Amino acid sequence: MNAASDWVYGFHAVEGVLRHEPRRVRALYLQDGRRDKRAQALEALAANQGVTLHRCQRAELDEWVSGRHQGIAAEVEPRTAGGLTPEAELPALVTAAACPLLLILDGVTDPHNLGACLRSADAAGVTAVIVPKNRSADLGPVVSKVACGAAETVPFVRVTNLSRTLAQLKELGVWVVGTTGDAEQLLYQQDLTLPLALIMGAEGEGMRRLTSEGCDFTVSLPMQGSVSSLNVSVATGVCLFEVLRQRGEA
Repeated sequence: MNAASDWVYGFHAVEGVLRHEPRRVRALYLQDGRRDKRAQALEALAANQGVTLHRCQRAELDEWVSGRHQGIAAEVEPRTAGGLTPEAELPALVTAAACPLLLILDGVTDPHNLGACLRSADAAGVTAVIVPKNRSADLGPVVSKVACGAAETVPFVRVTNLSRTLAQLKELGVWVVGTTGDAEQLLYQQDLTLPLALIMGAEGEGMRRLTSEGCDFTVSLPMQGSVSSLNVSVATGVCLFEVLRQRGEA
């Protein structure tokens, strides 16, 4: 084992890295005795990508990874500190999209929430997910497992200064919408068919002041019950698919 390696585990996550980043895979391990269709399909994919699969005992997988591995795990090269997509490439991503939809996560530090947000972003066809460099969970094995492969497909951009990034997006013709429980305008009342950057704040704290000041408008979700807010990953899914509905894509 390489001390500098990361682990990706679970069938969806391992399939994602094999399909999209096979060069990162240092070693692939499958629990001995698993010969079902799912395991066979993954073994065929690994062979097609030139990745050797090793059989091992379940106890070994339990020792190497801390989550529910489903009998499959890949030892992978760590990602660079800059994330999946360099910050300098963000303008090109935006201008290449016919009607960009960007997801900005301001202070989402729980890896389970980040993984779930990435999964929703992939399902909604988001142009890129943007996070501040110092206030976000890392793209580690927990994120990859929860994201079910989306961590390997959705452009993920860490930015040094989020306020500056918002100003840059506006110059590119993108409207910035923030979500907050204090907003008078409901999500469903706002025109979301424009080129859009959707900001989701951290649970409890919400968006930071400077981030909020960079919004062109803010929206809220109608809450009918006793709870005052939704989990950030749930709220992200609701908001993203309302954008698709308005654009006639859902």
